[in-house]
Amino acid sequence: MITMKWMLCLGLMTALLGTTGNAEEMANDTSRIVTLSGTITEIVFALGAGERVVGVDASSSFPEAVNQLPKVAYHRRLSAEGVLSLRPTLIIATTEAGPPEAIQQLESAGVTVLVLPHEPTVENAIAKIERIAAALEVQARGTALIQALKKELSQVQSSIPQIAAQAKILFLYARGQGTLMVAGQDTAADTMIDLAGGTNAIQGYSGYKPLTSEAAVAAAPDLILLMDSGLESVGGAQGLWQLPGLALTPAGQQGRVLSMDGLFLLGFGPRLGQAVLALNEALYEIPSKMGSNDFD
Repeated sequence: MITMKWMLCLGLMTALLGTTGNAEEMANDTSRIVTLSGTITEIVFALGAGERVVGVDASSSFPEAVNQLPKVAYHRRLSAEGVLSLRPTLIIATTEAGPPEAIQQLESAGVTVLVLPHEPTVENAIAKIERIAAALEVQARGTALIQALKKELSQVQSSIPQIAAQAKILFLYARGQGTLMVAGQDTAADTMIDLAGGTNAIQGYSGYKPLTSEAAVAAAPDLILLMDSGLESVGGAQGLWQLPGLALTPAGQQGRVLSMDGLFLLGFGPRLGQAVLALNEALYEIPSKMGSNDFD
């Protein structure tokens, strides 16, 4: 029997789906875009629509041209007034953007706000490109971008069987000596390691936990992976090996550390395939270069 409660639930679901599903159609004027995510900014520029962007959030750093644009704030600490001061006709964000009150203010101002899911998966990376391309009416460019991404990822898949015994990687999130966290399952870093053909050295929990000497030694990673900013914050490779337990790991004994730009490594945007390839190449060389410092 269809109850009134069930009908109300169906109505709510329909309303929600209609709001998110029609955002692209609502974006009639895309002449002044504000992007509230580094990944979203990358996608818009990769689609050839960079000249329409009038402002970005503080996490946007690529391509170089974005550094000449006004930056409204970090996407999780937005001020609606700051965004609206740029007179946008379209705002593109992810579900990470906030606080919720700021997003509500933007929507109430009558500006089209396209909010996309934030999930570190290949499927979501492709979906973001598709939806933004549709909103900007550059579907052909979107298709080409997706095809290039898939081609790069297929290259990695063909080389994975050649990686001996799947190298163990420990991803360290560092913000100086006082903030040291290691990535477990269900993280962007874990997904990247898997896509590249490696094994996350940290098993048994989801999310991030503080680095301990015992956990590092037990994990026995072959390679330590960080963002460039993280490695710099601990004093480079020399400072890294002074952190709890890392010098006692296979990676520490062989001096194997790899750092990448954070947005490139964990952004899951247009350069996802390139990032996976770069990490895959590092893993591929570990078995034949045991004892080199090529990754310093």
